Amino acid sequence: MSKPYKEFEPAWVKEPAPKDSYRSVFRWGDPDFVKYPKESLYKMMKEKFGMTDEDFKAYDGDIGMDRVELNAPCRLAPEHIRAFKDIVGADFVTTDDYPRLAVAYGKTGYDALRLRQKRIDCLPDVVVYPDTTEQIEKIVAYCTAHKIPLYVYGGGSSVTRGVEPVKGGVSLDMRLRYNKVLSFNETDQTITVQTGMSGPKLEETLNRAPELFGAKRAYTCGHFPQSFEYSSVGGWVVTRGAGQNSTYYGCITDIVMSQKYATPVGTIQTSGYPREATGPNLNQIMMGGEGTFGVLTEVTLKVFRYMPENRKRFSFIFHDWETGMAAAREMMQCEAGFSSVFRLSDPEETNLMLRLYNVDETPLQKLFDLRGYKDMERCLFLGFTDGEKGFSRNVAKNIKRIARQFGGMSLTSYVTKSWEHGRFTDPYLRDTMLDFGVMTDTLECTVNWSNMAKVHREVREVCHKLPNTIVTTHMSHCYPQGANLYFIFITRMDDAEKFRAYHSTILDAIQKSGAAMSHHHGIGKMFAPWLEGQLGRTEYGVLCALKNYFDPDYCMNPGGTLGFDVPEEEKRFLKE
Repeated sequence: MSKPYKEFEPAWVKEPAPKDSYRSVFRWGDPDFVKYPKESLYKMMKEKFGMTDEDFKAYDGDIGMDRVELNAPCRLAPEHIRAFKDIVGADFVTTDDYPRLAVAYGKTGYDALRLRQKRIDCLPDVVVYPDTTEQIEKIVAYCTAHKIPLYVYGGGSSVTRGVEPVKGGVSLDMRLRYNKVLSFNETDQTITVQTGMSGPKLEETLNRAPELFGAKRAYTCGHFPQSFEYSSVGGWVVTRGAGQNSTYYGCITDIVMSQKYATPVGTIQTSGYPREATGPNLNQIMMGGEGTFGVLTEVTLKVFRYMPENRKRFSFIFHDWETGMAAAREMMQCEAGFSSVFRLSDPEETNLMLRLYNVDETPLQKLFDLRGYKDMERCLFLGFTDGEKGFSRNVAKNIKRIARQFGGMSLTSYVTKSWEHGRFTDPYLRDTMLDFGVMTDTLECTVNWSNMAKVHREVREVCHKLPNTIVTTHMSHCYPQGANLYFIFITRMDDAEKFRAYHSTILDAIQKSGAAMSHHHGIGKMFAPWLEGQLGRTEYGVLCALKNYFDPDYCMNPGGTLGFDVPEEEKRFLKE
């Protein structure tokens, strides 16, 4: 943290979560890493939430330090367990309590609150740790033949209940063994990996390409979601994920070259050509399936030259959201190339970010009022460029030119470097605050430039209907035709069902406003009731036809993922 507290400091939980504890399941990320608000941010949150130091002298409920102990025996017949052991080896099949709970939940606030309340809604009967594609194909065939539900756990960072094994059965935990490089092709600039490969392991492998593969240069994957450290390549693909550098490198749908799936009807291998006119694109059809068509086993990705020395950082402050939006649109439409990170925060997020990234402790803070950039009106814009030296420099030059044209004041690279320092660690704040009953969670959507202001206004209005709530919004993952809007809400909340009810009102607002209800988080089981209403009944029927072709017995990720077995009366049709 930037400075020690001068006054009262809450008893933030700073020790690692004990191994095999509930906290180690619901807590985000590295068990040895802790992040908590600095003093000025803590004071601001107290004021916003109507809290006092007294509210931070005792934890809000159970913080999960005790060992996981469940009364939930495996319901699968012993012959099924023996069959899985024959496929992957006896040491890589378990029905123990902790491994089963460890793959039962993702990272949405609903998951965290249920686990803090020791509310276990579902568990897999058995966890299997595959090692090879052949093993997964055998497991899929066996589960299909015996009608056993099959789920996949990649990195576990789902915020849509995408991994939740609501029907029990088998969960494949890909983290332990299914994370190897299968091939590297420098001529084509591609890499093929097993889908349990984590983001950091993939990036390290590509950065070390000269050493590991005898390559001529280092490479990068170009895909860095905020969950980067605890997400997997397979998870990126099946949810159509996007990384923070997507404005330049593209979302995962732009990076995937080919995929291989183990499905109930057999192996599906898509082709790996840059472009084809051979009917509908099977690569695109399979991406976003979230395990409902089969298990994604192998992925071939484009890779990019790693040239961090060419990066040009920038940050600006604009007078207001309308001006910031207009500047961002011109930057994306001026045809001078795209930056890598491209992020514009609205006034409420700017108010929070300037504290989070310590700008309030610099001389820049005093300049804002002097130059007419008013608090709760001003908007922070930051990012950086990547690519070839001349290209990177030219993109940054044009961004600077347009920012000044729209009245933006340069904040140098300081703010961007502060953001980079915390870009993968900010999620740790949620657990620290939730120990005292303060929830942080997110929702995001896709908009065009023409309806961005409307969506921003209407969704935030619904978010703010919950009193004493901070609602921040930023655009990122930008395009010449539009962008995503990413909403973060911070509020006092410690009840799982109240969270779900509030979360649903925001999804309603997103769909009613005319936005796409997910840009990159996927759908899972939590967003599923809205999907048919988002796409349209006739259009959604295409997905149902695919499901019935690949998995007519509904063994693959059953229980509502993508809405396939959601009861009709639970579906929401709200799009204007």
